[in-house]
Amino acid sequence: MTHPTTSPGELTDPNDAFAELGRIKLGEADLDDVLQRVAELTKRVLPTPVEVSVTLVRGGTAHTAAFTGDVARDLDERQYAQGRGPCLDAATSGDVIPVPDLAAEERWPDWAERGAKAGVGSSVSIGLPIQEAVVGALNVYAVTPHAFDDDTISVLQTFAAYAAVALANAHLYDSTATLARQMQEAMASRAVIEQAKGIIMGERRCTSDEAFRILSKVSQDSNRKVRDVAQALVDRAATTTMA
Repeated sequence: MTHPTTSPGELTDPNDAFAELGRIKLGEADLDDVLQRVAELTKRVLPTPVEVSVTLVRGGTAHTAAFTGDVARDLDERQYAQGRGPCLDAATSGDVIPVPDLAAEERWPDWAERGAKAGVGSSVSIGLPIQEAVVGALNVYAVTPHAFDDDTISVLQTFAAYAAVALANAHLYDSTATLARQMQEAMASRAVIEQAKGIIMGERRCTSDEAFRILSKVSQDSNRKVRDVAQALVDRAATTTMA
């Protein structure tokens, strides 16, 4: 296991770490960058050697969005491959899942054996508050067994909460951006359909409803969307006008 680069004298006080997190402008930062910063600061506030990772699960697929060492990523990915493990349980439940001693762990024996061979003595995974489409967990792997007491877990929960805020912010931005794009597309479709109806009304001397029925019939007969039929008509009319 790769030990932290910081020595005990270089540890960051939790309050300083929280202040540093507070200076990150979530609306201007990439989610992966924020989660990587959370992982690095989490590692720096603990006096025992640890590695940290952040698991995200979207659409049933898990991946490690941030990690401070290969052992954390490898143990996460072992769980993803098997479809079970503490980080996945924490992500889906939102609970705190401690593994006090990997050498004595019986819930996930294969994963625990792999971790013990890699030099991991204990771990804890803290679920991030569940979002609409994405869940996750903050995972901390320690060299020594029984490394996480109640006070330590309380500190880690604060880091997990910040990661959850970043995740929620990113999800909200993504949802808002998607909604805006869909509305823009819908408005563009409506505009081109209205243009096509105007062309048909001018050519056929018919009403707006009759023009739309004509567009709909062409759409059904040609197995194309009404918007695509309308766009083709508008493009043809523009070409004819230019000619």
